[in-house]
Amino acid sequence: MATLISRSPEETLALGRAWGESAMPSWIVGLSGDLGAGKTQLVKGLALGLGVTARVHSPTFAIVCEYADGRLPLAHLDLYRLETAAALQGAGLEDYLLAPRGVVVVEWFERWLDHGLPVDAARLRRVQIETVNANERRISYDDTGA
Repeated sequence: MATLISRSPEETLALGRAWGESAMPSWIVGLSGDLGAGKTQLVKGLALGLGVTARVHSPTFAIVCEYADGRLPLAHLDLYRLETAAALQGAGLEDYLLAPRGVVVVEWFERWLDHGLPVDAARLRRVQIETVNANERRISYDDTGA
C-alpha cells in the first residue's frame, strides 16, 4: 500500500490529475474517508487528467454523475445516502462496478464492500483519505483489489 501526505487541496487535485492522465479503460477507484477529507477534490483532479471540461461536483443527491467529454468516460458515484444493501442494489449500480466503461470513481466505497456486493477487483484501486489536520491529508492506496 502506498501512502502520501497532501498538504493542500491543490496537491490533492494534482494527485488526482496525475492518476487521470495515466488512467486506463475499466479502472475503478474506490474512495473512503470522512466528510470533508478531500474525496471530491481528488475526483476533480482525476477528471482534469482525463480531459473532462465539465464542472465536476459531488453526486450526493444524484448518486451518479457521468462525464463523456474526456479521453475516457468518467462515472462518479456517491454512496453516502445509500446505507443498506437493498438501497445499494436498488440503485442499479452493478454495471459500473462489474463492467465499467471508462473510469468509475466511487465515494463512500466501503458501503459497497461492507454489504458484500460484487466488484471487479482486478481493476480496483482502493483509496483511503484521512484528515491529519486542517491542512494535511494522508492518502493511502492499493491496487491489489478488494
